[in-house]
Parts: sequence; structure tokens; C-alpha cells
Amino acid sequence: MSSMGMGGGGRGGRVAGRDIAAQKAANAQAPKIPHLLRRVAVLFAPHRSALAVTITLVLISSALSVVPPLLTQRLFDDGLFPKAGHPDYRVTVVLVVTMVSIYLVSSGLGVWQTYLMATVGNKVMGALRVKLFRHLQSMELSFFTRTKTGVIQSRLQNDVGGVSNVLTNTISSVLGNVVTVIAAFVAMILLNWQLMVIAVVLMPVLVIVQRRVGQVRARIVTATQESLSDMTAITQETLSVSGILLSKSFNRQRAETARYEAENRTQIALQVKQAMSGQWFVATVQIFLSSIPAIIYLVSAWLLNRGAGDITAGTVVAFTTVQSRLLSPLIGLMQTALNLQTSGALFARIFEYLDMQPAIVDRPDAVDVPADAAIGEIAFRDVTFRYPDSRPAERATLDGIDFAIRPGQFAAFVGPSGAGKTTVSYLVPRFYEASAGAVLFAGIDVRDLRHESLVDHIGIVSQETYLFHATIAENLRYAAPDATQAQLEEAARAANIHDTIAGFPDGYDTVVGERGYRLSGGEKQRIAIARVLLKDPEVLVLDEATSALDTISERVVQQALDSAAHGRTTIAIAHRLSTIVAADVIFVVDHGRIVERGTHAELTAAEGIYARLYEEQAKVAVG
Repeated sequence: MSSMGMGGGGRGGRVAGRDIAAQKAANAQAPKIPHLLRRVAVLFAPHRSALAVTITLVLISSALSVVPPLLTQRLFDDGLFPKAGHPDYRVTVVLVVTMVSIYLVSSGLGVWQTYLMATVGNKVMGALRVKLFRHLQSMELSFFTRTKTGVIQSRLQNDVGGVSNVLTNTISSVLGNVVTVIAAFVAMILLNWQLMVIAVVLMPVLVIVQRRVGQVRARIVTATQESLSDMTAITQETLSVSGILLSKSFNRQRAETARYEAENRTQIALQVKQAMSGQWFVATVQIFLSSIPAIIYLVSAWLLNRGAGDITAGTVVAFTTVQSRLLSPLIGLMQTALNLQTSGALFARIFEYLDMQPAIVDRPDAVDVPADAAIGEIAFRDVTFRYPDSRPAERATLDGIDFAIRPGQFAAFVGPSGAGKTTVSYLVPRFYEASAGAVLFAGIDVRDLRHESLVDHIGIVSQETYLFHATIAENLRYAAPDATQAQLEEAARAANIHDTIAGFPDGYDTVVGERGYRLSGGEKQRIAIARVLLKDPEVLVLDEATSALDTISERVVQQALDSAAHGRTTIAIAHRLSTIVAADVIFVVDHGRIVERGTHAELTAAEGIYARLYEEQAKVAVG
């Protein structure tokens, strides 16, 4: 990674951060999503009743907001300064009480309205987050192998969190401000139409400028989210247990800090650009609208001198009061328009993921694995496979593979690294789709089976054991949530790990740590075997399950694997050939093809690739 060697601070670093931020902002483009606003609106469909009440409250409170200025005109002209010359105390009291009552009612309606929109907005955001998570769960394995985990996390957390303000405030803000503006314009017309023309003459120019500012801001937000995704990815990579062990092993802590710091400078510069984008526009709007009262006084004096209008002191006070009430909703509308354009970029990134179609889905007529089928029978019929991101000129990972495994048979796949052994194990549970040919399970093409039903019959123990940062019992129950303590112990005994667990101070309640780093490799692997035994599958896939273990641990784990494989169809991807000498059939894979097959005795006698590999490993073991 070229950014690893970047320096930490100083003026040069800050300038570099601004330059990178400017470049990212200029190049960033949000995904083009058709009918984006309509799709966002659909998210609110389950909350129609709450929205209807909210809209009603907004209409009432917005309409009430312009009544006090009209009452102000009456207060001045009929209460404080009537033509009779003496203040009318009774009229003044009635008008003041009415105004205060309106303020109280409006405030109460505003609190209720805010509660409803906060509830609806957060429910919509929560549903969107779950919808995105569920969709990501349905994506094929290749999507996760080509996408950084941190980038996925950023879409799920940062992008969805970034639209929360729009989801919770936009509807009430837009509707309330629109009604307030319309009501204010009506009130200004009723008060004096000449003054109203002066107050709104430059509004179209402001709308045009606002649209341009919003487009620029959307690009900045897209770049900001991309930078945030990169920061999340760096965090996920370097602060995991594996990442921190790697950086400490190679003494790269400073380099990793510099890499994070460089992206952080870019993020800061983008955040500043985002915060400042449109601020001159907002400031101009505020100056313009704030200056209008002074202009109104000037125009009123000119009209009065010309005798061109029926303008009283109450009219001027009421008009400037209405106009000042116009300032907040107009700025709010323009700010909301900016936020909508900004959030449009975030929604586009979210819907971009939601619109991705999983490469592996059930056919409409897919069926469950029949109970009376030969479960455990597996066959490949002229199977060819290329990884989705491979180039056309590249050699196929698997090329015309043919084999059959009977129920209960122990089949091993051996061969050089990169030969395609693990790919075979991925095609059986349909984690990947064969490019050509057919993979049969229980005599049925796996594409004709429901994927959940297929996977229910298959258990996998891989070389890289994954344990959650939870207790041993919770990790075991991942395979069988309703398993009893007795069932956990039975599976652990079968996996040769029960006595070890019982020796821990907290027993099955021992927290294993991030990725199980509080346990040894052999202990983790045996817990993984116990987890598979709780699932009790008819087919067991062992993907080099002992290759990373020392000799003693391997021997203990191999005993557990032998116990787990008993009575099950077993596919073993083997690196150490000593672990599969008792296999019923051994397939030797080389350059994506099966080049030899037979028992251990048959293959050693044939003096081919298998015999050579076995002899080399035997020499290493003796040496």
C-alpha cells in the first residue's frame, strides 16, 4: 500500500490532506439510481397513520404561526394606538391573551410533531439498516472476497447513519416551512401587496444558486463517505487481533499510524469542505432577508410621501414581523434542499448495495433435499469453474472434473497448492456456482435444491477456525441454538475437548476472546469440530483442518476428526497425506483436473504424483 510510508504532521501533511480531499471531491460521483426519491418515499409506507397525524399537526402549527403578526396589526391600530387616541385596554388584553394562547398551542403541537417524526424516522432508518444487512447476508461468497469488510461496515453504519437527519426531520421541516411561507405570503398580500413584491423579488435567484451549491455539496459528501469507508477498512484491518499481531511482528505500528493519519487528514479536509459548502450562500440569504425590514421602512416612507398606499404603523410592524418569520422557514427550506441533495448521494450508495443481485439464488421451483434420497451421495459431472473476477485468458480453476462419492465414503482430495482442491469443497454446498457441468447432491443438481436445505445436510471444518468473542457454550450453540448442556458436553467429548473445557475456571462459560485467541490452535479446532457435531450433518467437509497445527495437536484433532467422520460422507482436503492414508478413495488434483484416483495403496504403487508427494513428506517427517 503506497500510503503506508506517508508522514505524520506538519504544514506539508495538512496541504497534502487538502489536495487529496479536493481531488477526491472533484472526482467523486454518487451512483446513478433511477427513481431515487420515489424509492426513499416508499420506505415511509408502513407508517402512513403516524405521517398523517404529523402532517395534520404541521399544517395546524404552521398556519397558527402567522396569526400572531396579523393580531399585532390589530394590537397596534386598535389596542395601543387607536384613532380615538387612547389605548383600548380591553382589546389589548384580548389580543395579548389570544397571541400567548396561540404560542402555547403551537409549542405543544411542535413537541408532539417532533416526537412522531423522530419515532417514524428512526424506525425507517432501523428498517433500512436491517434490510441492507439482510441483503448482504444473501450475497454470494465472492462478493465478500473482493470487498473490504471495512467498506461494507461503512455502508451499513456510516451511510445509513448519515441519512438519519433527513429521515427524521425532512417531512415535517419541508411541509411546515412550505405552509409557513405560503401563509406568510398570503398575510403580506393582505397587509400590503406593494411591500410583498419588494420582499420576494430576488427569491428565484436564490433558488437557482441553491441548486448549484447542492450539486457541489453532493460530490463532497460522496467523497467524504468514500474516505470514511477507507478509514473504517484501515481500522478493521489493523486493529483486529490478526492485524495488530502482524503490525507488531514487523514493527509497523508507526507506518500503520501514518497511514491512518494520512486518511484522517483527508477526512478532516473533506468534512471542512462539506461544512463550508453553501455557507456563503446561506450567509447571503440571511443578509438579504435580514436587510429587508430596513428596505421596507424606506419603501413605506416613499409610498406614504407619494400617498400611494394605505399604510399604518400597525401595517409596517405587522409586515416586518411576518417578513422576519419568513426568514427561518426560507433558510430552513433551502438548507433542507441542500440536505436532500447531500443525502441523495448517501441514499444512492445504500441503494447501490441493495440493487446488487446475489449471484446464487434459489430457482422458483427449487425443492428441499428429499428425505428418502441417497443423502451423502455426491457427484461432479464434467464440472468447470472460473472465479467471477478472473480474466478470460486465465486458466480455469477446475476443468472438466468428474467423480462420484458414495454415502458414508471417506474421500480425500490432495495435490499441489492452487490445484483447485478447496474450490471443490466450495461447490458442494453451492457457495460458488459451477461455470459448466453439474454438481449433484443425493442425485439432484444442487441448482434444483433450496440452498438452505442443501446446507442443512453439510458441515464444514476449515483450516481457519472462526470463533466469536463469546463463551464456549455460545460458540457451540451457533450450530444448534436450542442444544442442552448435556448435548454440548456430548459433542465436546466426541471432539476430545470436554476435559479441556472442564479444566477452565469458567468451564463452558469461558469467553474465548476475539477470534478465539485465548485458546490454542488445537483447542479452537476441536471446538469447531464439536460445533459441527452438534449440527449432526450427513456430509462433512474437512478443508485442511489440521495443516496449521503442531504434531501433538494434529494427532489429538485428527482423532476428533476420525470420530466426527464416522458414519458420514466425508470430503477431506488434505495437505498432510498421513492424515488420509485410510481414505476409501483419494483424488489427486493438479492444474484443475483430477489426474489420479484410487486408494493409498493403489496410488503409491502407481508411482505418480501422489506417490512422489507422499515420499517427499515422509522424508521431511523422518528428517
